[in-house]
Parts: sequence; structure tokens; C-alpha cells
Amino acid sequence: MAAAPTPQADSHASGAHSSSSLTANNQKDVDGESFESFYEEVKAIEQRDSVLTPKQQIDRLLRPGSTYFNLNPYDVLDIPYDANLTEIKQKYRRMSILVHPDKNVDDAERAQKSFECVNKAYKTLNNEEGFKRCQEIVDEAKQKIEDMIKAKKKQLKKEGKEQKVPEEEDPEKYKHAVYVHMCKLFADLERLRIEKEAKDMHEKKRKAQEDAEAEEDAKVQKEWNKNFEESRTNRVDSWRTFNKVKGKKAKGGFRPPKPKLEKR
Repeated sequence: MAAAPTPQADSHASGAHSSSSLTANNQKDVDGESFESFYEEVKAIEQRDSVLTPKQQIDRLLRPGSTYFNLNPYDVLDIPYDANLTEIKQKYRRMSILVHPDKNVDDAERAQKSFECVNKAYKTLNNEEGFKRCQEIVDEAKQKIEDMIKAKKKQLKKEGKEQKVPEEEDPEKYKHAVYVHMCKLFADLERLRIEKEAKDMHEKKRKAQEDAEAEEDAKVQKEWNKNFEESRTNRVDSWRTFNKVKGKKAKGGFRPPKPKLEKR
């Protein structure tokens, strides 16, 4: 099996390829404003690639509050909520290489935890039912934000103010608001799952206890019936023996004297 490219090589190769393409496309226009635009684009690519280092991804996946944030599979894989299955698979492959314990032998324990998070997120999204359920959460979050925007605009109109809402004016703020609400919805889903699991466990325990008590009662009843039959036999035998003894005593026992006639 061919060795997977190292994250550093992958990152540098990506940055070099992107920089080469941009240089070729912008070589004639690198002056004034075009240079500034070109420079910002290059820096954006470098920043994007720098985030995809193993250590940074592991730190991100295990950051404070990760138990909450990692319930959102889109957040774990660091992909937009409108990503398709092909994009999800591509990102998963790259992420799994970056945080794989074999690629991070100096931080294997944390890498293993991160790798498990990535696998769990991918399994959630990489099936029709899971993907559909996640998209329903995305749609619900977007609808919630739309309703919130309408409510804010209505309040601004009532107050006679300009009806400008940041989440509507700025696409990035809109996406962030959707993301925040998605995290809440995924957390609610997990809470309901845990509650249901606890309830099912309690019900299972209760039923097992009832079955055990019923089995114990049946055992006691069976033992009582057995003892009763044995004691019944003993009682019948004792009664029969008593009657026999009583009969013998009646035959050979005391007989009162016959009355004598008086002589006159």
C-alpha cells in the first residue's frame, strides 16, 4: 500500500500549486489595486492551508466546549452546511489523514480522540438517512433565523427605525447565526437521545426486576405447593393411623357392667 502524503507536503503542495496558478493568471495585472487583490487572495489561500495542519486540527477538535461543538458533524469536518456528499467524502479523507494517530505519533492519544470524532461525523453524514436528518436540522436552523430576522424588522418598524438587520445585510453573519442555531439543535437532539436511552435503560431495568420478582414468587409458590402436598399426605396418614388406633381401643377396651335386676 502506497504511503499517504504527509500533511505538510500536502499543505505545501496545495499552497505552491495555488500560488503558481494565481501567479500565472495575474502576472500581467500585478500593479496597484490588482496587486492588493492578488496579495489578499494568496494570503487567504495560505491561511486556509495553515488551518489544515495536524496540530491545529487536533487542537480544534479537542478545544474547550468540543463535547458540545462536535455534536455538529459539519463543524467536526469543517465544511459548510450546504456541502454535498462528494465534498463531504473528500474533506473526510483529508481530515482523517491529518489527525490519524499513525501520522501523529508524538500526540497519539489526542490524535486518536480526534480521529474518532472525524469518523463519527463522517458516518453520520455518509448515509442517506443520516444526511437527510442533518439537512432537516439545517433547514430548521435557517427557518429559525429567517423568523428571527422578520421579528427584528417588525420591531424596528414599530419603533420607527430603519429596518436593517445584520444577519440579513451580512451573509457571513447570517451563516454564523445559522451555525449557532444548528449547534443548539444538534445538542437538543443529543439530549433527547440520552434521555430516551436513560428511559429505555430504566424501563429495561424495571422489567428485569419485575421478571426476577415474578420468578422468585413462582419459585416460592412452587415450594409452598410441594410442602403443602407433602404435609397433606402426612396429615392424611396421621389421621388414618389415629382412626385405626381408636377403633382397636373401642373393640378391646372398657365395657360397662350389665345392670342387675333387683330382687324383691
